[in-house]
Amino acid sequence: MNKIQQYIAENEAAMMNDLFSLIRIPSISALPEHKSDMTLCAERWKELLLQAGADEVEIMPSAGNPIVFGKKIVDPSAKTVLVYAHYDVMPAEPLELWKSQPFEPEIRDGHIWARGADDDKGQAFIQVKAFEYLVRHNLLKNNVKFIFEGEEEIGSPSLEAFCEEHKELLKADVILVSDTSMLGADLPSLTTGLRGLAYWEIEVTGPNRDLHSGHFGGAVANPINVLCGMIDKVVDGDGCITISGFYDDVEEVSKAERDMIANIPFDEEKYKKAIGVKALFGEKGYSTLERNSCRPSFDVCGIWGGYTGEGSKTVLPSKAYAKVSCRLVPHQDHHTISNMFADYIVSIAPETVQVKVTPMHGGEGYVCPITLPAYKAAEKGFEIAFGKKPLAVRRGGSIPIISTFEKVLGIKTVLMGFGLESDAIHSPNENFNLDIFRKGIEAVVEFHQAY
Repeated sequence: MNKIQQYIAENEAAMMNDLFSLIRIPSISALPEHKSDMTLCAERWKELLLQAGADEVEIMPSAGNPIVFGKKIVDPSAKTVLVYAHYDVMPAEPLELWKSQPFEPEIRDGHIWARGADDDKGQAFIQVKAFEYLVRHNLLKNNVKFIFEGEEEIGSPSLEAFCEEHKELLKADVILVSDTSMLGADLPSLTTGLRGLAYWEIEVTGPNRDLHSGHFGGAVANPINVLCGMIDKVVDGDGCITISGFYDDVEEVSKAERDMIANIPFDEEKYKKAIGVKALFGEKGYSTLERNSCRPSFDVCGIWGGYTGEGSKTVLPSKAYAKVSCRLVPHQDHHTISNMFADYIVSIAPETVQVKVTPMHGGEGYVCPITLPAYKAAEKGFEIAFGKKPLAVRRGGSIPIISTFEKVLGIKTVLMGFGLESDAIHSPNENFNLDIFRKGIEAVVEFHQAY
């Protein structure tokens, strides 16, 4: 057991108490009734950052939820690492599928179980505890700044303006983020690319009130039927998005990168079994790992209308709704795609209904050069902590603010994430592997030593 591992073992009980104090705060940015919890969580992070060794920590206002900013300057001439994380979490519903209370964390089978255990309170905590170790052992050679926001799960609508206003405050050499995942517990990996995102709500209106389906069925268009039909036209049988011009700016991945992706250890049968499906579906001509990382996609995230209560009600509904999204790839502008999609849906709507498409949020994709010195330092940190060199992989998720950081602050980001697919982020029974939590702290310590 080395010194870092010994420190973690000796302090783990206190670490869990502190992490659990964060998790117990239901900081759900999507629900306005949790507005006060956002402030409580920001205040708790302030306490923990000061406790870890930050010289100054402020809770700063934004157009939305407060932003936590902290720093420790060891030498004005030294390199500066800006650590980004988010303290907001996804709603926990459906609650009945949780095996334990989502905001009352438990340790079972070597995992922390709770909403936010991984995304992003657990991963952010790794960064802070690594910083704490370095401070307490007089090993910190980089200046470190922290920016923790409370709106990532709703698209970071306030952070770009905050960055524009505080460019000097946020000045750094690199941004370090732990909010991504690895290929597996025994397959450490560094994320080199993220997909962008565009998100909409569709509202379809038919008759001016809900109608009796016996009296009107067959004579009046049903908004739910129409909505389903329109959605079905967005993707064809080969998994291609049918919107004219959608692929115009899609970057074709080079043969070298496609070969690299093909060499990533991947068991498709195990993948299907883990998510409980008999077969996979996606864009023709691409592998599963290409489809979910470097190709765009379209998904219905939610759909509703009519009667959904207990029992039956023979109703032809007045309205139907859907929330839909596209994952985008580098060079696809989310504003352009947003307008393109809205125009397409309106163009295919029949005269029997009225359609309204409301853009919600979005962001650009991002690619990190593997030649970046900070990337090399992260690579070394992983290699020491996990015992093997991490693979370089693109991931299918989106962190829209990452491309904004580059655009506004002119700083590249290294995505040093420690999650696993099995952590079930955004789903019931979110969890975080304790062994990976420990190795994550060690990897971040070693990053700072190598950078």
